Amino acid sequence: MDPVAALLEIASLLERERASRYRAKAFRQAAATFEDLPDEVRADPTRLRAAKGIGESTFGVIRQAQSGQIPEYLVELRGDVEPEIVSTLRPRLRGDLHAHTDWSDGTTSIAVMAAAARALGHEYQAITDHSPRLRVARGLSAERLRTQIPQVRAESGDGFTLLAGIEVDILDDGALDQDADLLAELDIVVASVHSHLRMDARPMTARMIAAVSNPRVNVLGHCTGRLVEGDRGTRPASQFDAAAVFAACAENGVAVEINSRPERQDPPDDLIAIALEAGCLFSIDSDAHAPGQLSLLDHGAQRAERAGVPASRIVTTWGLERLLAWTR
Repeated sequence: MDPVAALLEIASLLERERASRYRAKAFRQAAATFEDLPDEVRADPTRLRAAKGIGESTFGVIRQAQSGQIPEYLVELRGDVEPEIVSTLRPRLRGDLHAHTDWSDGTTSIAVMAAAARALGHEYQAITDHSPRLRVARGLSAERLRTQIPQVRAESGDGFTLLAGIEVDILDDGALDQDADLLAELDIVVASVHSHLRMDARPMTARMIAAVSNPRVNVLGHCTGRLVEGDRGTRPASQFDAAAVFAACAENGVAVEINSRPERQDPPDDLIAIALEAGCLFSIDSDAHAPGQLSLLDHGAQRAERAGVPASRIVTTWGLERLLAWTR
């Protein structure tokens, strides 16, 4: 098989199972390196192995692919990585409003994320890197975000639209961690709590209501902040008055995110039921930090379907024109 295709499939499978970001990145780097090598180097094992960006594991994959085999490591991963979950809702999703690039804490470029979204058949994909206060994730200053916006929009075309967005931090008082005028220039604003997750319920409720009442906010991201599995360990859900917060979301036309990452499963099922009762819209998002994680939408679709969320209330089933009319 084609060595580049083999390397990229391995990277995507590693990303989907949330393996070490460095392992997946190594396979993407090897694919890019191999693609740029002259034919005579590709055909010479000694020179190929010596090429910068080709390691022992990636070299083995390339050589097996060149010999006409499906590389053993790829066969192993195809068997080990959980296959995508089939649901009637997943094919109705037309896009994704939450994903990260290497401008903040994602692993790949804007262009690579756009290509992956196109390959999945998305009509649109939002790039929502972090805001300044989240320094551990290299959050974007206003200056960096202004630089990013035209680069994001330049990837649109041929029936696909890459939306300029942000995952903006909700500060302790409910304010948003970015210039209001700059937020107005974006297509999508996802607002999330990333700090002081153990705040008492009353101030946390006030904090979240203030954020979703801001006319710039479109989506309330991973509302409880919980972690239920995975290498990062577990973390309890934040405490807040869910009925009050979701009533504010419904009143302000803010969608409640159904975060598709298996380690989050956020909101919990009981909170999805409260949001449904409140009349909320929903957004099924991948929260992808690598191209292979965009396919995690199947997890969110399954949870939404199981919870009885009508497709008509899921904004990511809407076409682009209707979606943008709503965000504005």
